[in-house]
Amino acid sequence: MDQIKKMPPSKAVTMLDFINKSASLVLRKVIASAIANAKNNHNLKEDALLFKRIEVASGPAFKRYRPISRGRVHPILKRTSHIRVVLEGKPEQELKKQSQESQNQVKDSQEKPLKISEEKVGKKWDKKLIQ
Repeated sequence: MDQIKKMPPSKAVTMLDFINKSASLVLRKVIASAIANAKNNHNLKEDALLFKRIEVASGPAFKRYRPISRGRVHPILKRTSHIRVVLEGKPEQELKKQSQESQNQVKDSQEKPLKISEEKVGKKWDKKLIQ
């Protein structure tokens, strides 16, 4: 859980596929479910989601017993846990600003094409960038 706290949830789901811990599969399912709920129930975009809070708390323990010799038993506790994932969405205004900034960067890169001058040096062509 500590490895994915600061990541966007969509990247956290892909990261949990590669973590070799038994809890990562369960945590991946919970996060994927939270993303799906945010998309379907609240009409939020997957890219706009952030973790607000992730909690893993201990749940009830199932009490079982294992029989041993002389009619005795050893207690076994099958522990459970509660996982709570709270997501928050970025406001639409921030998303619009980010998309406008990225579009402006693309326009800037398209407006200034790189000029390449070629000079023949011996048998090879030497290419230089001119701005």
